[in-house]
Amino acid sequence: EKPSMFPLIQRCCFHTPFKLQKLTGPRLLLRGKSRTTWSSLGLQLQRGMCPLSRSPSLNPTSVYATKLQAFHTSLPFFKKKTPKESETKDLGVFQRSMESLKDSPKPALYLSLAGLIPFVSVPLLMATQGTYYPELAFSQVMYGAVTVSFIGGMRWGFALPENSPAKPDWMNLANSTVPAILACQALLLKDVTPGAIMLVIALGIALHYDLSLLPTYPRWFKVLRVVGTVVMVLSLLATAALKTISEEQLSNTGTKWQN
Repeated sequence: EKPSMFPLIQRCCFHTPFKLQKLTGPRLLLRGKSRTTWSSLGLQLQRGMCPLSRSPSLNPTSVYATKLQAFHTSLPFFKKKTPKESETKDLGVFQRSMESLKDSPKPALYLSLAGLIPFVSVPLLMATQGTYYPELAFSQVMYGAVTVSFIGGMRWGFALPENSPAKPDWMNLANSTVPAILACQALLLKDVTPGAIMLVIALGIALHYDLSLLPTYPRWFKVLRVVGTVVMVLSLLATAALKTISEEQLSNTGTKWQN
């Protein structure tokens, strides 16, 4: 009976190598107390199958891949990005943004850049002369309030046309009035510093609406909005910082005169 059963065992072992490996590899190795016994049994079964007859449909490469599939059951490790790859990605995003800015219509680009001059000129003038001018600071806050209201009103013009991707619903029309309300609140404040901070908050909310929350504008306009918002925020913060420095200098001078 043994000679007759050897071909049967040979066929069974040959035609089911993957099942045997899969049972003895990933499953049986993880069960029970006899982990070492089952692993040695799996290795003996694999070694016993190698000298047996081979099927023409299998080659050494596929058998080797099957062994790797059976015994290497750990999760793959994700490759971490190197600093060079992250820098290259950041440069790619910056280049695409600049290209989108170049694709913007010339009137929109030039008028937007010209509209930033009143913001930049006020802190630049006070810094070069070393003197804080309250009238110029208030004019900057007033111009900022008008600009924020204008940015909020653009959503109405974008949502009203019939073919626009933005709908004239509560989300678009009501949220566009929030920056204007904050701008009016900034004008009611007596001190310039809280008014500038209020405008910074209004500009941040308006930018968040335009980039992520509400239906988006064209890409060139989004890049233009980001550039303009950054310049306006930095200019307002620079004016508030100059006011604080001027007040500290005046207080120090008064203390010296008193002494």
